[in-house]
Amino acid sequence: MTPTAHLPAPPPGAALRPSTARRTLRVLAIVACLPYVSLKVAWVAGSRIGIPAGSVLLENPRTMAVANSLTVLADVLVVVLALLLTQGWGRRVPAPLLVLPMWGATGLLTPIMTGYPTQLLVAVVTGDDKAAAPSEPFLDPWVFVVVYGGFILQGLTLGTLFALYARDRWGQVWRGRLGERPALGTAPWVRTTALAGAVLALGSAALHLMWASGATAGLSARQSAERDADFYVLEAQWVAFVAVAVASVLLLVLDRPARLRVRPVLALAWIAPASVGCWGAYMSLVALLPTSDPAKRVTPLMQLSYAGDMIIGLLLGACVAAFLRRRSAGA
Repeated sequence: MTPTAHLPAPPPGAALRPSTARRTLRVLAIVACLPYVSLKVAWVAGSRIGIPAGSVLLENPRTMAVANSLTVLADVLVVVLALLLTQGWGRRVPAPLLVLPMWGATGLLTPIMTGYPTQLLVAVVTGDDKAAAPSEPFLDPWVFVVVYGGFILQGLTLGTLFALYARDRWGQVWRGRLGERPALGTAPWVRTTALAGAVLALGSAALHLMWASGATAGLSARQSAERDADFYVLEAQWVAFVAVAVASVLLLVLDRPARLRVRPVLALAWIAPASVGCWGAYMSLVALLPTSDPAKRVTPLMQLSYAGDMIIGLLLGACVAAFLRRRSAGA
């Protein structure tokens, strides 16, 4: 009998080493942060590169320095997430410490990934050379291309890495179809929360649909005067995100119809509420920035809209979290 050769044991942690594809995605995600971080650091240091004369960014230097410093930290978080999703130690990180920042990153990057290319497409179709950039002095056009291009690359790479990581760690949670585990039930508070989010979403969708249709009620004087294709694209996109957020979350909470697979519904319920909630929170903060021009001040109705979007996203996001916990318990 021929003796069986004993293969050498793999080195410790070999099974957790990232593949070449994941390492490549990690490098791309980190590289995609460099243009944005470089510009922000330059602006904090006093440089005006990419900022034209008369830009609103020059009106409050101290406020903008603080804002730029905070956004640099946000991009540093992207680097940390890219490392976490591709390292062995990342598997041991408690779920909330990973899921919450990834939910925020998803919500902030997705509207840019969908809205900016749509604006560029509309500009090509209509021949409007002002599309995808504000009509008043704000930033040089090349800044939008560099920064938004980096954001889109961040979203694609970080999103892919997270999907691969989640499949490896929690893949059993989204297997199967809706309605396969009726015995688990749904807590009453989850249904109540989903219903509250849906009711608030009706008001939000009505406002954004109104503005997308050409109405000026609730807009500032400058917004009313300078509406262009970009404005209508973003408002229409907002309506779509709100509608998808409500529909996908209700499907998860009701666990119906049974023929639908969990994976695509859960993906939409992750992306859409995050986009609505995170951009609502971001725009609420932007609305608080001081301005010396009364025509630029955000109206109370628009502030209410931003706050409502933030609350809608948080309510629906809480329902998704409850669904995931229930599926995890069942698995």
